Amino acid sequence: MPKPLVEVLGTPILHNTLNQLSDHCVREATIVVGYKQEAIREACGHRFKDVDIAYVTNPIFDRTGSAYSLWLARDTLLSGDTVLIEGDVFFESEVLKRTLHTRSSADQNLAAVASFTADMSGSAVNLDANGQVTTFIMNQTPQAAQARSLFKTINVTAFSAATSRTSLVTALRRAIQVGAIKAYVEEILASLIDRGELALSAVDCSGTRWFEIDSETDLRIAEGLFAGGLASHCKAHVRTELIEGLR
Repeated sequence: MPKPLVEVLGTPILHNTLNQLSDHCVREATIVVGYKQEAIREACGHRFKDVDIAYVTNPIFDRTGSAYSLWLARDTLLSGDTVLIEGDVFFESEVLKRTLHTRSSADQNLAAVASFTADMSGSAVNLDANGQVTTFIMNQTPQAAQARSLFKTINVTAFSAATSRTSLVTALRRAIQVGAIKAYVEEILASLIDRGELALSAVDCSGTRWFEIDSETDLRIAEGLFAGGLASHCKAHVRTELIEGLR
């Protein structure tokens, strides 16, 4: 079974994402598929609730990183404002609500983040006094991250159309051209921030329920978090697009 179809209390990870998008009035999604893509296509179809779905295939998913999958979906990035959601994160409605509604201008880019807990590890960000992401730091333990006051990335990130057209797609192309096909999206974003080509604001989602599921232990933790059910709200009228970074 591909990981995005693993169930948390009966709900596949990917179905939860699509449910949340539909509840927040998002109407179009692009899903990048690779491993066992037929199962993904069968489980989601071309329309899930109110979301129309298109698919992009990564034929070398087993030899590439998330940045390569995002590069393959560049036409979606270039078509308008986009929210990128990784295919292994299970989250409640409030996470997407805060991300979609914090944007104060058409050019604002946002990354959902949260305070580290003892159960978390992986990519992190450092923030300045204004809540801007200053750098991405990979492979953090909770102890190291907490000691440095870092925030955990939730892997829900909104990009403006202007950013995608002027810097993000160019950076992805540059990475592919130099052979960095195993790069993660976070590494691409870090390079753009370092060069002053990307302003990325953090959306603090501390206190919300979400979890990145990479192992059976993570799955058990997520089941504990969501034992009380999922909140569902539709208070927005927004049009955006989804790229699911499936690997």
